[in-house]
Amino acid sequence: MSLWQYANPVKFMALSGRVLPTLTVLSACLLITGLIWGFFFTPDDYQQGSTVKIIFLHVPAAMMAINAWVMMLVASLIWLVRRHHVSALAAKAAAPIGITMTLIAIATGAIWGKPMWGTYWAWDPRLTAFMILLVFYFGYIALWSAIEDSDMAADLTSILCMVGSVFALMSRYAVNFWSQGLHQGASLSLDKEQHVHDAFFYPLMICIIAFILLFITLVLLRTRTEIRLRRASALVARGAK
Repeated sequence: MSLWQYANPVKFMALSGRVLPTLTVLSACLLITGLIWGFFFTPDDYQQGSTVKIIFLHVPAAMMAINAWVMMLVASLIWLVRRHHVSALAAKAAAPIGITMTLIAIATGAIWGKPMWGTYWAWDPRLTAFMILLVFYFGYIALWSAIEDSDMAADLTSILCMVGSVFALMSRYAVNFWSQGLHQGASLSLDKEQHVHDAFFYPLMICIIAFILLFITLVLLRTRTEIRLRRASALVARGAK
């Protein structure tokens, strides 16, 4: 059985309709569990105090802000190569979710940064790359809205997505490229000196998994909506003729 069969809108709608209830319940349960565990049942950090607990929102949101763009890139490449409309609509559906994750990451990072750095914002390499990525997200959505021909819009947004992927990668690896940045290293690392303590690790992993499942759930919901809108537009166009 090939995965490409789900590029068919009918089969995609059938499969997504079956898995969405389970994904919704699972993501909600994990998100509630992870956040309650993280915010109420973990100790304060010896250096950062209670402010460290914002890690349970900031890290998953930052990861999904980057990975949402990566997912859009993969879907865009599938569209350019194989011309599957579901992949183009999935990329379009993911963009507002990616913007939301990016805004959460920037906002929580600012709140976390104030007591640590003494300022809400600094033109740190990773923060700058994140801000540029946010601009690309808005540009991506604006480009979809500005072009009436959906296939042309999919083509141009796919190209924009490939360009923006540079900044998605910079957002992830800027700390490794520029050692002079204020931003700390990765919270999840093979290096024991950088790796987050076990007291924070397990609830953080639950939150990360919850954000991943939440992202998948929202993308499926929004893609289903985009398919319905595409069908409605086609019916209206036929009626006008």
